[in-house]
Amino acid sequence: MDKNFTLTVLPGDGIGPEVMKEVRKVMKWLEDKRGFHFTLHEDDIGGAAYDRYGMPLADETLEKCKASHAVIMGSVGGPKWDNVDYNKRPEAGLLRLRKEMGLFANLRPALVFDALVEASSLKPEIVKGLDILIVRELTGGVYFGEPRGIEDLGNGQRRGVNTQVYETYEIERVGRVAFDLARKRKNKVTSCEKANVMESGKLWREDITALHQAEASDVTLEHMYADNCAMQLLRNPSQFDVIVTDNLFGDILSDEASMLTGSLGMLPSASLGTAGKPGVYEPVHGSAPDIAGQGKANPLATILSFAMALRYSLDCGVEASEIENAVQRVLNKGIRTLDIANNQGCAISTSAMGDALIIELNA
Repeated sequence: MDKNFTLTVLPGDGIGPEVMKEVRKVMKWLEDKRGFHFTLHEDDIGGAAYDRYGMPLADETLEKCKASHAVIMGSVGGPKWDNVDYNKRPEAGLLRLRKEMGLFANLRPALVFDALVEASSLKPEIVKGLDILIVRELTGGVYFGEPRGIEDLGNGQRRGVNTQVYETYEIERVGRVAFDLARKRKNKVTSCEKANVMESGKLWREDITALHQAEASDVTLEHMYADNCAMQLLRNPSQFDVIVTDNLFGDILSDEASMLTGSLGMLPSASLGTAGKPGVYEPVHGSAPDIAGQGKANPLATILSFAMALRYSLDCGVEASEIENAVQRVLNKGIRTLDIANNQGCAISTSAMGDALIIELNA
């Protein structure tokens, strides 16, 4: 098969450039050992792009992303840009990237590695073997709905407005992604909304039900209110396989699920659109400006995000599994960065973790 790929690399802010260096080590390993050839286009996004271009995502950067097989990026943001206009803040660049590239489905796995069971805030018997995939609708809902804004009402009063809005096609397309993924897992989908108090939630439940009956009756479907799902993730998370939900609830529930694993530094994500179009792959963790430049960051979430790119955008599932299995072996040997170390004195650096992974890939 052809293993020549064009990738756009957006290191982002904070620890982004540090962890991206470790991803490059994995790319080089694939070139040296597995016959890949990567053409890399590196550019800025977020705060770094604002400093360079005066905007969090330049038009020319967006065009590079659209012309690539996949986009590999770090996290964006930091206090340096807290006072920048809202539409030019680092996060605005990420939202534009998702919208312009039509990335309507965000995949966030919450996987508890056996070696990290003790790192979870929940009891080991609750989280051992946990493997959940949250599919979050990414380009609709309250983050994009109109009208929105803040208006002055006079007399010292103001009103903030955000609109939660969904159309059937938006619900159906993310629902199809969830059902398709469930077929490759435990064949169960839990759809979460607030149909009891929100019309958009009622529409969501009705459309997911209709889609299930028409196209996915082979998959088990259950409905759950989003607030109950938040509780059940702490009470009995193993009941879930694939969770599909809207943009706002997906943002919240995926962050909650991620902490079941013990560290945000271990969690990747993929943002996908229409089949054949490039996806965007990034770690779930933030830019962590408090430790930027200190060699303390865990690069595994970004490396695992790259593995997701191999699987979902480059159709190289064998190599993706090689990387994921190597991560498991590294952890089984007790090799830890600061965020997952039981004894901080035993923590290794960002670069050393990347080197350890290459050693396992070569084993």
